[in-house]
Amino acid sequence: MSNEPTEPRADGQPPAVERGGLWGLILSTAGLVLLFPMGVLLSILGIYQGHKARRAAKQNNTTAPGAIPSVVLGWLGVAISALGLIGMLMFWSEFDAYQQCSSRAHTVSTQRQCDETLQEDLRDAIAQRTGLPKEQVPMPNMGV
Repeated sequence: MSNEPTEPRADGQPPAVERGGLWGLILSTAGLVLLFPMGVLLSILGIYQGHKARRAAKQNNTTAPGAIPSVVLGWLGVAISALGLIGMLMFWSEFDAYQQCSSRAHTVSTQRQCDETLQEDLRDAIAQRTGLPKEQVPMPNMGV
């Protein structure tokens, strides 16, 4: 992506700006928006593209706008996706039960019961793992 031709200089020198950093920024931003699992791949591509653009810019003595932010956003996307994956693995049984319940729910009221059950199961699991009383476990309002 960074090998795209840019405006050539009149004296035949390489271009003054390396565009690969902007591509890396686009990939890293998409990785943040999509999150796991496609977000991780896009974030990694954004990190790679940012590093590649910086290397090319340093080699050609030019600038690579967006290269550093693409690396930073890429790592942020990887970290957020990793935290989401860890959370999903920690509460796998609760999410699996919710998925099975939701697949059997054919009405709004039965889906609402699945949502309530998930919230209670998550509250119980967090209370058990942290040692907090069940009543003190903060839970977001999930529309239940």
